[in-house]
Amino acid sequence: MALIDVCNGDADGLFAMVQLRLAEPGPATLVTGRKHDIALLERVAAQSGDQVTVCDISIDRNVAALSRILAAGATVRYFDHHSAERRFDHPGLAAWIDTDPSQCTSLIVDRYLSGRFSAWAAAAAWGDNLAASAQGLAAREGFDSETCEALKTLGESVNYNAYGDHDSDCLIAPAGLYRLLVRHRDPLDALAAEPVLRALDLCRRDDLAQALAVPPWREGATGRIWLLPDAGWSRRVIGPFANRRASDDPARAHAVARERADGALDISVRAPITRRRGADRLCATFGGGGRAAAAAIEALPAARFEAFAYAFAGFAWGDPGAAPA
Repeated sequence: MALIDVCNGDADGLFAMVQLRLAEPGPATLVTGRKHDIALLERVAAQSGDQVTVCDISIDRNVAALSRILAAGATVRYFDHHSAERRFDHPGLAAWIDTDPSQCTSLIVDRYLSGRFSAWAAAAAWGDNLAASAQGLAAREGFDSETCEALKTLGESVNYNAYGDHDSDCLIAPAGLYRLLVRHRDPLDALAAEPVLRALDLCRRDDLAQALAVPPWREGATGRIWLLPDAGWSRRVIGPFANRRASDDPARAHAVARERADGALDISVRAPITRRRGADRLCATFGGGGRAAAAAIEALPAARFEAFAYAFAGFAWGDPGAAPA
């Protein structure tokens, strides 16, 4: 029997898996990647009797590979907060899925483990721009303001590290980062012991400063759009910059587009924090996906950018039944 762990390479995916492996130590093989490496189950060659644990990747994007793994006789535990419209029942599948916009995978795992490693979950929630959820958990655990700021920095920095088009865009590969993090029961100990985490924070701040100097490409009453050039810093910071702008202006939606070397555009979309629904549906219209509060489009043809901007400006945020204008 083999243990196989599969998770997104951002803060939420890594910290969810850290919590589970701290609670249940074992010689597991890790499968992870950059933030937009979502179809990770395609890399898993499980056999009968194997135990596969999955964190923070959409069932909708992995349903065929999940079916194959279950048909091979493996058992699967699945923790996630993304769209799960293609979810199915199977005797070998146990799923803990909560698509509420206030949730992330690490918070789901925190509930599953009855709060054994809540500091990791709070850090992940901050990394996913779920400040209210993170603060609520921190208040429950009695974390002081210094601890909260440290956890916020950790979550944002590890989340930032997962963005990019190529592994070279990451300061450290997510798999290597996981191996450092899982050494520590307390994320504050990881911050003190692992110099790469400080380096990530410094790089994130430098990249964010460059993005903050760029004015909006277009803005209106309901949202703002930015257009960033193709560069190493913009590939890394597109998501964290979208989170920052959403936090600064919670009543409006935000989209950050980045030009690619092939002429297409990658776009990160954030629903208004005051109405955290619709980002997934808007992005799905243009071939993307994600979750209700935050979603993305990869390789949108430049000729469709105006159509996206029009749909973005007319979208009814927060309305579960709304469709793009």
